Amino acid sequence: MTTIESAPLVPSFDAEETDRKLAIICSKGNLDMAYPGLILANAALGEGVETHLFFTFWGFDMINKKTMGDLKFTMLGNTATHMPQGLGGLPGMTSMATRQMKKAIADLDVPEVPEFLQQIADSGGHLWACRMSADMQHLEKEDLYDEVEDIISASDFIEKTEGAQMLFI
Repeated sequence: MTTIESAPLVPSFDAEETDRKLAIICSKGNLDMAYPGLILANAALGEGVETHLFFTFWGFDMINKKTMGDLKFTMLGNTATHMPQGLGGLPGMTSMATRQMKKAIADLDVPEVPEFLQQIADSGGHLWACRMSADMQHLEKEDLYDEVEDIISASDFIEKTEGAQMLFI
């Protein structure tokens, strides 16, 4: 067996502008599905990539002032928990699973969702809310996290992110 050694990939943090764009569509608002988009957005911003997050459907829970600080994790239907599915329906299991996940995230010094959104906004990331989802949930801009730039249509988001790498979560 031949081993190939390669130099490590080291990001460039010089002042050069980049034309790279990343557009992340956040469609789920449960705790375990909130973090992938936030982590990817943070990583992209650290690499100097223009980053846009579009919150739609249940992803609105991540930016709704009433729900963003209290996202839950449920074992039901999630085979990746490696536990018998029947346990997920027992009283208190969602609370226990949520508590355990929040502790594991905190132990890694990863901020909670509201603080993570603030970090992304402070780093130049763009937060957008879906017009149709806002209308469906009877929400206005004042109901949403203050750093959400606007409520826009899907077409507007596509225009703003022309040429971007798109991720749907």
